Amino acid sequence: MAEKPLVIAVVGATASGKTALGVEIAKAYDGEVISADSMQLYKGLDIATAKPTAEEMQGIPHHLISVLDPAHACSVAQYADMAREKLAEVLGRGHLPVVVGGTGLYLDSLLDNIQFPDIPADAALREQLQNEAETLGKAAMRARLFQCDPESAERLHENNLRRILRALEVYALTGIPLSEHARRSRAVPPPWNVLRIGIGFSDREKQYARIRQRVDQMLANGLTEEVKAEYLSGRRRATAAAAIGYKELLPWLQGYELLEAAAARVKQETCRYAKRQGTWFRRNPQTEWIMRDTDCAECGIFEIVQKIIAKRGGL
Repeated sequence: MAEKPLVIAVVGATASGKTALGVEIAKAYDGEVISADSMQLYKGLDIATAKPTAEEMQGIPHHLISVLDPAHACSVAQYADMAREKLAEVLGRGHLPVVVGGTGLYLDSLLDNIQFPDIPADAALREQLQNEAETLGKAAMRARLFQCDPESAERLHENNLRRILRALEVYALTGIPLSEHARRSRAVPPPWNVLRIGIGFSDREKQYARIRQRVDQMLANGLTEEVKAEYLSGRRRATAAAAIGYKELLPWLQGYELLEAAAARVKQETCRYAKRQGTWFRRNPQTEWIMRDTDCAECGIFEIVQKIIAKRGGL
């Protein structure tokens, strides 16, 4: 571990406790947190995207939170560039980078040091694909991607239309599947030793109960007021519409249903998202998993992390 600087990554599904653990690690090992959350990058909707509060940060520097205007989408390549820059800054200060987040594609792109090919977007082709998606639907576009790039299609959920269209665009422009570009992009090994710590649950229902409890807390903290303010602003920003908690509350805001029904849908969609996150993260065999509902019976989760770090040679 002495040959390369250490980077610790705390990964897992939403509401698993990543934020709190990341702060504990940073406090104990003189670290700074770098967010790997595709929604927390943007300004606004702080409650809906579960951004850590100043109290939760406990004085630990947090990077890549509320740094972008929601009107501008951030690609995975742009995130990786920003995060690598922050990693270098943190290491340059002699501190430990602690990467915390639940966006698997962002995490893997950063930690695996993926070098993205320079394939400029084609505005006309993008518009054509977007029009076809509006006519044919998300499922049809994903089915088309299966024909030319089954690996990418298998990895992407049909709701992730933006990345599905980008994969189709890359294949149309280069004749090479995006998944093959990804393989070639891993030729340069990462310049860090990465310790991935995953927080999971042996009993999925306990995980879902935790999610439902957190949604209730978000509602108590003002989620409905936050979503209402965004909706009434008239901005109709795509990044806001993608946040779980925004689109699910719109029928209530528009007077079509009761708040209880909308809140139940927020919980349901969050549980579904957590399931997809778990599927993504479990594919990485290098992750050191801690099951919150079974492994922490005799000691706290941070104590287990300390043992994992010591087993890897310490800091």
